[in-house]
Amino acid sequence: MDLDLGRDELIFIGAALGMLRWLDERLPPGAVVLVEEPDVIHRRGVAALAADLPVVSRVVPAEYQTGVDVDALLAREPRLAAARLVVPGIEYAVPAAARLADRLGLPGAGPEAAEIFADKHRMRQVAAGAGLPNPAYELVGTPERAAAFAERFGGRCVLKPTRRSGSLGVQLITEPAAIASAWATTATPEEPPEATDRGLPTEVLVEQLVVGPEHSVELLVTDGEVCFANVTDKRVLPGPRPVETGHTVPSALPPAARAELVQVASRLAAAAGFRTGVLHSEWIVADGVPTLVECAARLPGDMITALVSVAYDCGFIPAYLRLLRGERPALPARPAGAAAVEFLLAPPGTVTAVTGVRAALRAPGVLSAQVDVAVGDTLGEVVSSARRSGLVLAWGDDPAEATRAARHAAGLVEISVG
Repeated sequence: MDLDLGRDELIFIGAALGMLRWLDERLPPGAVVLVEEPDVIHRRGVAALAADLPVVSRVVPAEYQTGVDVDALLAREPRLAAARLVVPGIEYAVPAAARLADRLGLPGAGPEAAEIFADKHRMRQVAAGAGLPNPAYELVGTPERAAAFAERFGGRCVLKPTRRSGSLGVQLITEPAAIASAWATTATPEEPPEATDRGLPTEVLVEQLVVGPEHSVELLVTDGEVCFANVTDKRVLPGPRPVETGHTVPSALPPAARAELVQVASRLAAAAGFRTGVLHSEWIVADGVPTLVECAARLPGDMITALVSVAYDCGFIPAYLRLLRGERPALPARPAGAAAVEFLLAPPGTVTAVTGVRAALRAPGVLSAQVDVAVGDTLGEVVSSARRSGLVLAWGDDPAEATRAARHAAGLVEISVG
């Protein structure tokens, strides 16, 4: 990947170690300045981790997750003004990255659009104003108000924190009486390890429960114009915690249905005034109508970038970085094949054995298999994406073949607990 970057010319906000390692393999030494919260640097040992990555020239401590004073940051760190692109590494860095890019005159999401997609309630308001299919929703301050909302929709609803990712705090409620005991999980959700110790302010959004197959749309946008679009099929856990269990690229939907999803995702981008970058929106198709679930103005997680790269035989992340450099990369309009990921979901308990990884790696179509837990680890219930135990990535000639390959290989891996 030749981005022609010199020292300190890429500002990366938020220590997403997987992405930093990816950059370390592809960019020249010293190209990246890493900006991170001071308490996160200390708690996670970020300085030591960055020291092992030649691509990182230095680590700049800055409070950004609860609002950033860009002018004060640049006054304290004037060398940041030499950057040629600004990249958010984590969900909670999206607004700060957009503000800094805007201040430096560089391509980015735009401060207003970044704030919209960082707040699920604001996103709902923008989508509703644009006439996009939205479930009924309400910002609520008490479990009683949430229960009253649920009663209006057959006793069922979804509780969501307005500012979290990775399914943290998201709950599907089927009985209003369950809301009182479920309230704290959403109102004060688990803090992810990348979050500042100051806490991430959030509110509770209650939504009408929509049922149907789930999909995501990945858009690359330059100056408000969509230049690449993909539709992904999603698999989620049944029950009250809808954690994603797998994805397939491209979607197996008919062309007209895929085109409709791209169209509504593009309308959402336009309604928010999104400028340049990547948008990852999620939709449930209920009674044939794509209904918005949520949207993030950052690279998708869950290996979706790898799936797109394999299926379209392209470099999705390099294309995204080129957009942020002000270029317009050429990407294939149609996939050359398909790719799928299936996540490993171990039951709660203490891990006593892990077997079958070699068999999974030898299975037809498998590109990679990884287990993220070890003997002796204590595992809890899978209530967010961070609680999954590993994954299998596979390819195929079409979505069905790729999905079968990933699911078959994942079934060969056994994580025993006691």
